[in-house]
Amino acid sequence: MEIVAMGKEKWEKNIHILDKKIRRFPGFIWQTTWRVGRDDPRRVIHAFKVGFALTLVSLLYLLEPLFESIGQNAIWAVMTVVVVLEFTAGATLCKGLNRGLGTLIAGSLAFAIEYIAQETGHVFRAIFIGAAVFVIGSAATYIRFFPYVKKNYDYGVVIFLLTFNLITVSSFRVSNVLKIAHQRFYTIAIGCGVCLLMSLLVFPIWSGEDLHNSTVSKLEGLAKSIEACVKEYFSEVEKEAPEDQSEDPIYKGYKNVLDSKPQDETLALHASWEPRHSRHCKYPWQQYVKLGAVLRSFGYTVVALHGCLQTEIQTPRSCRALFKDPCIRVASEVSKALMELANSIRNHRHCSPGILSDHLHEALHDLNRAIKSQPRLFLGSNHNQATNMLALAAAHARQKQEKDHGVSLASVKTDSCALFEWKSKRTNEQSREAERKVLRPQLSKIAITSLEFSEALPFAAFASLLVETVARLDNVIEEVEELGRIACFKEYKPGDEIVVNCETPKVNVSHNHFHSSDGAE
Repeated sequence: MEIVAMGKEKWEKNIHILDKKIRRFPGFIWQTTWRVGRDDPRRVIHAFKVGFALTLVSLLYLLEPLFESIGQNAIWAVMTVVVVLEFTAGATLCKGLNRGLGTLIAGSLAFAIEYIAQETGHVFRAIFIGAAVFVIGSAATYIRFFPYVKKNYDYGVVIFLLTFNLITVSSFRVSNVLKIAHQRFYTIAIGCGVCLLMSLLVFPIWSGEDLHNSTVSKLEGLAKSIEACVKEYFSEVEKEAPEDQSEDPIYKGYKNVLDSKPQDETLALHASWEPRHSRHCKYPWQQYVKLGAVLRSFGYTVVALHGCLQTEIQTPRSCRALFKDPCIRVASEVSKALMELANSIRNHRHCSPGILSDHLHEALHDLNRAIKSQPRLFLGSNHNQATNMLALAAAHARQKQEKDHGVSLASVKTDSCALFEWKSKRTNEQSREAERKVLRPQLSKIAITSLEFSEALPFAAFASLLVETVARLDNVIEEVEELGRIACFKEYKPGDEIVVNCETPKVNVSHNHFHSSDGAE
């Protein structure tokens, strides 16, 4: 009966949880809908564009005169809009032209195969068609493995294979396959035309602009991460790490940089299909990809710098305070340089010749002098403190063990000597297991501190990583200057204002459209 009651209680609890989830579901849907549109309002525009395009091609079915001339093949126009109309103009052009080119080549080749097959007998015609399907299918599939084809024309080859097999195999049983293929081709052309018009003329969204803005945002995010990381490291009040890492402002700054490789390559590919929509600048999209790779290399140093805030062994804050001023100045100058690079790319102009100011060199020299002025801090031992920590940890472990042991003995009720011995043995095993769990994490720290390492060793790692960001900053500046040279950016003028904005950057790039699903024709 007790088991039945527990099962019933558990069942009622699950029902209550399910009821709460059902009640919260409408609110959750509304919050998600609002957040998706707020993060990038262009998503709302794109949704309306797709709906309007589908309505236009549906008129081929809905209007009687159009349906009589096209017939059931009008459905191919609807399917083309669903498959081809992507978020950006570049992605739509890439898929639309691939689809049109693949359909045209496949239709032409299929008609040639059909013309040759008609000259043979019925049996030899079947053999010839089967052999043609095998050869063309194998060759086209093998061509898909070519790196250049896979990168630029993979979708077109898939459409070519589908269209070729549909027309060639159907021609063996259907007499008017030429008419069907003709109708299918121009309904697909209508669908592609509607997609291109909607992408290029109605609130166009350019992949090139997304890539450009994404690069600016990554530079700003790195600048904010470095400055926030150093300020938190030297903060007098220790902050608790957020439960959700995605809420950490430092993590937010460099996350987009580390995850940007597929996004940059996809945007650069789609941007290469777009018409050049600026009269003032050329856009070397592959240079943006190279700059993204350099920013990722820079971002790894920021990740390591952030990791210094979360290490188990920390330099006391009183020791860190000795080096606070030069470190904050170095981080501030690096952040200013990154923000200047971001502004130069945003405004299509070259960066200032004095982007690495004398203040940065002075801060580095001051940091170097501050470290050299504390030789005992970096080379001295702390044996007594380590011994005290060892004794303190051992005493704490004994107290924990005695407490657990006492609780376990108090709960023992014996009915016989055998039962008492069995329970005592089990209690001793549990106590030893609890002791191991208590001592294991503490002994690992004790083993480290008993090696008499300097208290300033964790800070030395932090300072070396901070200097490494300065060294890697040169690589970022070189790539940005190369981008400006190729893209013919405007020359820097002394009157140009350098605006440094350290607010939280927003990446106004939709991440759900970089990997488009290939649909069937």
